[in-house]
Amino acid sequence: MTQPLMILVRPQMGENIGAAARAMLNFGLDGMRIVAPRDGWPNPKAVAMASGAGRLLDRAGLFADLPGALADCHYVFATTARPRELTKPVVTPEEAMAQTRALIAAGKKVAILFGPERTGLENDEVAQANAIVTVPVNPEFPSLNLAQCVLLTAYEWRRQTDGTIPVPEVDLATSVERQHLGDHYEDVLDKAGFFFPETKAANMKRNLRSMWARLPLTRADVQMLHGMLRQVVRRLG
Repeated sequence: MTQPLMILVRPQMGENIGAAARAMLNFGLDGMRIVAPRDGWPNPKAVAMASGAGRLLDRAGLFADLPGALADCHYVFATTARPRELTKPVVTPEEAMAQTRALIAAGKKVAILFGPERTGLENDEVAQANAIVTVPVNPEFPSLNLAQCVLLTAYEWRRQTDGTIPVPEVDLATSVERQHLGDHYEDVLDKAGFFFPETKAANMKRNLRSMWARLPLTRADVQMLHGMLRQVVRRLG
């Protein structure tokens, strides 16, 4: 098992199960277990809401009780926004996913518990977890939607395991092309009397060159800037 299991305990609305599936697949997670769903299983509303993540629901494990869903798990996190009279480590999603990565690397199976929408996990259910995950939300309004809570956890998992964001390839301008652009602007601005007074001209030109070097200009950017300046010169004679 190379990723954590997301276990939905007694979920009430099929739409929220489907939305949770979408959130999971958005961030590369596909291991879902469902414990005693209120409206039975399969649930057409969950499938409709899941949209392209329907295959995740097709593979979801269905369990009658929480002990059954946790039987093969080595370490369990329980998500809750409420303070509990239980002596357990309390961690943020970031800390939980860092621990999860280490545990999985050591060959352990890790599960994250999410409670039903109206009440969240019961104390007896939280008691079966090794640690508690709490999101630092507004204390005056701490309640999170089931899918939102799943999304926050899944995002943190993805961020830590694959933190790179695809960057489209860009055709950056070369140093020579930026130099020619600087020459063009300096020449025109010099003729327009921009570099004044003369005692400050050298520093002004240096700052202008520094600006061109600092900007991540593409070749298309350079061509457009040349064209803009040429058009201004033409129009002004």
